[in-house]
Amino acid sequence: MSNVFGLFAAFLLNLHIVFGIIDKQPEFVQTCKIKTPDFVNCSTHAVQGLFHRFPKGLPEIDLQPLDPLEVPVIKILQGDGPVNVNASLANVTVVGFGKTKVLENFVDAKTHDFYTRLHLPTLRIDGQYVLLGRILVIPIRGHGSCWFEASDLDIFVKSDVDLIKKEDFHFFDVKSCHVKFSIGGLRLYMGNLFDGIKALERSTNEYLNANWRPVAESLNPILSKTIEDIMLEILKKVFDNIPADFFIGDLD
Repeated sequence: MSNVFGLFAAFLLNLHIVFGIIDKQPEFVQTCKIKTPDFVNCSTHAVQGLFHRFPKGLPEIDLQPLDPLEVPVIKILQGDGPVNVNASLANVTVVGFGKTKVLENFVDAKTHDFYTRLHLPTLRIDGQYVLLGRILVIPIRGHGSCWFEASDLDIFVKSDVDLIKKEDFHFFDVKSCHVKFSIGGLRLYMGNLFDGIKALERSTNEYLNANWRPVAESLNPILSKTIEDIMLEILKKVFDNIPADFFIGDLD
């Protein structure tokens, strides 16, 4: 056991963590220069490199494994349009972020906001749900296990960022994320609908899957908020602990 603690201590010392901040550039962080013509290409590859590391997590900055990603609770309150629901998901498992393809990443040289385009082959959400409301024309109530699986997601993320100075480094202070996305397909299942009346449960799930396009459009605000929350958590863990100077080498 003492050898385990010794190896862990050596690992932390090698990373030069000071007050939770990594002050020596990790091998998985690629430096780009914002004033060079190939910055977007360099930055895109650099962010892809981060996503290659995310599935296993980054314990040195307290980033949990990303694929699968465990989320204790997702609260859902949507009262406009064809979706009117009051629901929650508990013991949520999200699978799919580990196969993220970074199509483009751009950083505004003046505002330091990030603009990122991503593609995910699939994104699946499993959990225990409690729901009361309406989706399309169907009033729905139930509680039990559920899953949602979206395919061919194209995601655009705008991250609002301030550049701040701490210790001897610059840091990206990520304030919020805004997500827009489109999907190529959606499948879902909600168990124990209508107090377990199997005929209603089966017909409702069949209807929602047969009409997945309007269902996906109806669920867009809910799914967008879920992705925004996940992305914000990831970005804050990364950029609160790893200096911006390691990502961009010519910050003013």
